[in-house]
Amino acid sequence: MTPSAYNDWRLVSLSPLPVWALTLLCVGVISGVALAAWGMRRESVRWRRVLLWSLRVGAGVAALFFLLEPGVRDLQVARVKNRVAVLVDRSASMGFPVEPGGQTRSAAVAEALEALVPGLSARSDRFTFETYGFDPELSPTTPERLREEPARSGRTDLLAALRAAQAGAGGGGKKLSGVLLFSDGADNADLAQGAVGKARAALADLGVPVNTFLVGKSALKDLAVERVQVDDFAFVRNSLTVEVELRGRGFAGQSVPVTLSREGQVVATKVVTFPEDETPARASFTFTPDQTGRFVYTVAMPVFPDEAVAENNTRAFVLKVIRDRVRVLLVVGRPSWDERFLRGLLKQDPNVDLVSFYILRTQADDPRVVDDRRELSLIPFPMEEIFRTKLSTFDVVVFQNFGYADQSLSIAEYEEDLVRYVKDGGALVVVGGDSVFGAGRANFPLLEQVLPLEGAGPPTTEPFVARLTPEGLRHPVTALASGSAGSDAVWATLPAVAGANVTRARAGATVLLDHPFQTHEGRNLPLVAVWDHGRGRAMAVATDGSWAWAFTAFREGSPSRAYARFWSNALRWLVRDPDLTTINVTADPPSVEPGRPVAGVVSVRTGDYSPAEGAQVRVELVSVTEQKVLAAQAATTGPDGTARVEFPPPAAGAYKLKASATKDGQELGEAEDAVAVRSVGPELADSSVRPALLEQIAELTGGRFQVVGEGVSADVPLVDPPVVEVGRSKDRPLWDRPAALAVLVALLGAEWFLRRRFGYV
Repeated sequence: MTPSAYNDWRLVSLSPLPVWALTLLCVGVISGVALAAWGMRRESVRWRRVLLWSLRVGAGVAALFFLLEPGVRDLQVARVKNRVAVLVDRSASMGFPVEPGGQTRSAAVAEALEALVPGLSARSDRFTFETYGFDPELSPTTPERLREEPARSGRTDLLAALRAAQAGAGGGGKKLSGVLLFSDGADNADLAQGAVGKARAALADLGVPVNTFLVGKSALKDLAVERVQVDDFAFVRNSLTVEVELRGRGFAGQSVPVTLSREGQVVATKVVTFPEDETPARASFTFTPDQTGRFVYTVAMPVFPDEAVAENNTRAFVLKVIRDRVRVLLVVGRPSWDERFLRGLLKQDPNVDLVSFYILRTQADDPRVVDDRRELSLIPFPMEEIFRTKLSTFDVVVFQNFGYADQSLSIAEYEEDLVRYVKDGGALVVVGGDSVFGAGRANFPLLEQVLPLEGAGPPTTEPFVARLTPEGLRHPVTALASGSAGSDAVWATLPAVAGANVTRARAGATVLLDHPFQTHEGRNLPLVAVWDHGRGRAMAVATDGSWAWAFTAFREGSPSRAYARFWSNALRWLVRDPDLTTINVTADPPSVEPGRPVAGVVSVRTGDYSPAEGAQVRVELVSVTEQKVLAAQAATTGPDGTARVEFPPPAAGAYKLKASATKDGQELGEAEDAVAVRSVGPELADSSVRPALLEQIAELTGGRFQVVGEGVSADVPLVDPPVVEVGRSKDRPLWDRPAALAVLVALLGAEWFLRRRFGYV
């Protein structure tokens, strides 16, 4: 065996005696030494006492040498190298410059890794260094890749990366001795700033030192919309406050305009002055949504030329606007049975907030009243306040046989306000009578353009039973029973209506009920018609006799509620109740992080509101800013009447999902929803670095904190490999040397001789 065959050695005991026997013998030797020392306690001469005691100790050591039979065991060993994980943050924030105009943070890490190579190589006999980028999954990387490949991940999860390194990703079963973590500290997951204490146990479970290296400086200039606080939903026509938190690094003391807009329309603008200490500034916007639905709102600040990040100057969010109660304004020309029944029905409905006015008499009824409007209604009729100031606070405006043309009660000067109200999303209902829809009635040239019916002649007074049209069979307003056949049967049994206004339907109007035998211009007279006008809706009822529908015979022990259901359906359709639509599309989710796909779930029902299985669905992704279709997807609904579509990730902005559906060649309707694609995720929302986070990680795990760019060192704490693999071994005894025996004899003999010489027996 050549000497080079063994590369390690250790001292061992070659004695064949068991451990317990060796222990007893050692105790005996030690006791003998102790007794000798006790026996020499009366020796008055100090040097004699020390000399004799030293000889006895030397003899005891020599005796132990022979008892233990020491030897040298030559070993052939191979050290098992532990691994050290070098983790490099590859999130999008690592693409920020280290300092204004400087290299990226990723490039700075590449330089630091190259500078550490000599120091790491010096420890390569015990450790294998493995370099990974995490985003947040681990993947091998090199300094060259860090320079060439841009950082893209929208999320930093330091704890997940540390756990993956501990689990042995790519380690080949080797134990982990430590971690070298390079990051700017912009964690937006479990180790978010201020939450290290909560993750203390998880960091302790790593069991190895985490040495952290901070990359980047805090001198960048940047405006950012950091946080928007708003409820998930709001009530229409109720004020809502949006709280915004803004940060302006490098903008201390400067004033910057902040704009809140809804899908391109400015809602409010404020000027915010940033504090001198660069703490966040706050702004609040209070506004009143005027339409139900889901809308994309955007908070934005201007982009300055020297900003580090332009994308975080805006932040979009989706707000769902719903109804608290349907607010109805009822204006009645004069008391009547029709007014009495409709007003009573609306007052009893807990979902309706009713404000009503009706006229007792006109000036023509009492010529002694000279231009005193307070005497023409139960309470003073505030025309100016109602039709101009407060009009937008109502969901539905109902004119019931109201059409006065005399100056005292004319609404001619408010026509433009009413037309604008409907176009902006309001709802208008006009119920017929002797003051509207006919020759000699009030003439409102602008408002009439909003209505689906127009007057065409004197009214007819012959009673008739209203007939459901083919369109009415499918429409939710006239759905009085499940299925079109059931609704048709109910309408056929309702009492006759005592006359109607002679009208004609405008082009584009949908006639739901008509006269079964009275015609005009070759068509049956329309009785109830609806249509969409601008963003709002309008409905016309060409009779003041619908109250008769409240009187029906009892069938199967239960009264019919046809009259109440008709008006309830009408109100719900007018305010666009989602439950009365045959198709509905919902963005999933309504707010999308950058780089994520946009998805929508479409629910389709047939005319009787049962699931429309096998319906052909088309969904368009429409840019609100550009007002054009960017992409379209087709799908087929399943047994539950739903289908899901997905669009590739679009650019940041506000979008609409517009869906339509057909089945067996029949159109089932259209629907839309809003979706906001954020300009930046949390990763790019803030360009600052967080040294405190990395310092705490290093402190809690026993590592060392360093700053890249200030001279990094490879002299960091690591756990040494505890295990070696032993190949062959050879024992060489040391106790069987003649010289060792001679030393023992000499020590014992010298002690005996001196004890005799000093007078000890």
